Amino acid sequence: MKAVAGRAVNGLADLGSSGDADRMKKLLLPLCAALTLHAGDGLDGEWSLDLPGGEAGWLAVTPDQVELLWAVGAARPVPGWKREDGVLSLERGLRRPPSAKAQPHQIRLRAEGDRLLGTLQGREGPAEAFTGRRQPPMPARPDLARVVFGPPMNLFNGRDLSGWRSANPAKKNGWSVRDGLLCNDTPKTDFSAYGDHANLRTEAEFSDFRLRLEYRLPAPDGGNSGVYLRGMYEVQVTHRDSSMQGISGPGAVFGRALPTHNAGRPAGEWDQLEILLIDRHISVVLNGERVVDNAPVPGCTGGALQSDVTRPGPILLQGDHTSVQYRNLVLEPVTGRR
Repeated sequence: MKAVAGRAVNGLADLGSSGDADRMKKLLLPLCAALTLHAGDGLDGEWSLDLPGGEAGWLAVTPDQVELLWAVGAARPVPGWKREDGVLSLERGLRRPPSAKAQPHQIRLRAEGDRLLGTLQGREGPAEAFTGRRQPPMPARPDLARVVFGPPMNLFNGRDLSGWRSANPAKKNGWSVRDGLLCNDTPKTDFSAYGDHANLRTEAEFSDFRLRLEYRLPAPDGGNSGVYLRGMYEVQVTHRDSSMQGISGPGAVFGRALPTHNAGRPAGEWDQLEILLIDRHISVVLNGERVVDNAPVPGCTGGALQSDVTRPGPILLQGDHTSVQYRNLVLEPVTGRR
């Protein structure tokens, strides 16, 4: 990388002293300097994070930008970061349970090969250690016409919770089976990130697949849930007229891929979802309309169980938000290519 930066600087010198060359130098010299300065610290790339408290996160580092997802919300650029002596330092306001407000925290990171070592320091208490793993580059966009699926698997038998368990037994369980439906009952009505009820996950874990299901949110006010693919990527479950439209919408890959249009139905009606996860690309068909088309999703979404893209994971249904009902959950695993 140092050699590349040096060649770029030398090439700028060959441009001469014209106004265009001077402007080009002003634009490119800082980047070349950054490439040279940080070439040896090993931090550039994308990282899955295993955070304190068992939460998951995502970090993307380039010479001129740092993007971070810490547990909830979306991955966002971080201002004011520093890279010195092999250490990436940044400050981030984090809202960590049970606190209701974000508090400033100092984060320090350094790479040891494909392993990331980090510390989190709040205003009070000792620093907390956490780790990360380097993630592979994004694969090419898959040709969906060549994908081969295995036999369909019914994830819900309509009678009981066989094959499912709480993602966090310490939380309240609002899940039950009623009238052949998989029901989550909670008193929560807002869209805040944390709730006291548990998410529900499959015992089985999966890699790439096609998933079909139906969901219904309570009339007249609707609500909010989500379907996490491999426990990592949330496809948004909400209704046509939800106030969440300002952030995301029905069928969105939360914080990663917006739907092309709102194909949701009113609260109280059943919505049909078909989701494909193949080679880290996601397609979503909502009520027969394609709203996300083979979109690359580089890393996890907020609220994920885990963030290592090389690992399989469960189907997880978000239960720490509002009440919701599911039915007809059928998964077809990818078995190969034609």
